[in-house]
Amino acid sequence: MTWHKRLFDLFFASLLVAILAPVLLVLVLWLLWKEGRPVFYVAERMKTPDQGFRLWKLRTMRGAESDAGVSGGDKAARITPTGAWLRSKRLDELPQLWNILRGDLSFVGPRPPLRLYVERYPALYAEVLRARPGVTGLASIVYHRHEAALLARCATPEETDAVYSRVCIPAKARLDLIYQRHRNMCYDFALVFETIGNLFVKRPR
Repeated sequence: MTWHKRLFDLFFASLLVAILAPVLLVLVLWLLWKEGRPVFYVAERMKTPDQGFRLWKLRTMRGAESDAGVSGGDKAARITPTGAWLRSKRLDELPQLWNILRGDLSFVGPRPPLRLYVERYPALYAEVLRARPGVTGLASIVYHRHEAALLARCATPEETDAVYSRVCIPAKARLDLIYQRHRNMCYDFALVFETIGNLFVKRPR
């Protein structure tokens, strides 16, 4: 990560923490009232091919005894109504400002993968994770809705894993590598603004 990208992340993350702290407090209290504890979902993600970190989100799903792999149709019943609304506005990702301040994430980059996929595809992620993972990015903007539609059709964890591994990972990696080849601060600004704009676009169900 270049020094000016890190400075960009620190400045805007600090500014957003100051502005959005009351919003986050309201959301935490609302979740406590509606869903109870725990309020936060904390899970390991990978910053580099061999370095993990704890990613923070607001909890959007009911707990389960075993919870591995990405979220697909097999987990859809566990998403709470409150959680579905938080996800639709990406408000569940507000705690990731802490991850940005710590240097685990950037605002823009590939989404941080699970360790099991990094270990399964080490050569691919050695390339993808040359860029610091981000809260949003080209793959998130272009491919997110298609990925969600594909995984929503999966009925079992095994099917979810197979579709994600064979279809989603290669498609997102191609987009992440396109971002790497063209990344600069203007491009990052454009992707951030496009992400924000997409939150206010009503799409047909």
